[in-house]
Amino acid sequence: MRTYDLSPLYRSTVGFDRLASIMDSVKSTDSSQSGYPPYNIEKIGEDAYRISIAVAGFTDADLTIEARDGQLVISGKKVTEEEEVNYLHRGIATRAFEKRFQLADHVRALGATTENGLLHVDLVREVPEALKPRKIEIVAAGQVEGSVEV
Repeated sequence: MRTYDLSPLYRSTVGFDRLASIMDSVKSTDSSQSGYPPYNIEKIGEDAYRISIAVAGFTDADLTIEARDGQLVISGKKVTEEEEVNYLHRGIATRAFEKRFQLADHVRALGATTENGLLHVDLVREVPEALKPRKIEIVAAGQVEGSVEV
């Protein structure tokens, strides 16, 4: 029994719809996701991340990267080869794939590069100034400018 019913949480929480939908999507796609192609997720700075995916055999034209609905979707589809090749052993897989990565709030993709058979997607977290913590100065009573004394 590995199923969890989260519906009681929906009755007592407000504004956590996205969190609940993320948990539902993880629950539903966890068993169906394959390990192809292999990938790494690295933290390369305070607010910088990199996803590296092994895409040997794919050209840049065969790969698509989209950011939509808080997800980063990376897909690859190899165009069929015109020439007939007689392989004795074919170990480099070039089957179509689609990888989905759920992005946290304020994380966006900066760009992507391919190098040595790896696709690198650079991500950055940019928290708006309004959401960053700010220090509030404490002043003595009667020293606040524009204050009204009663």
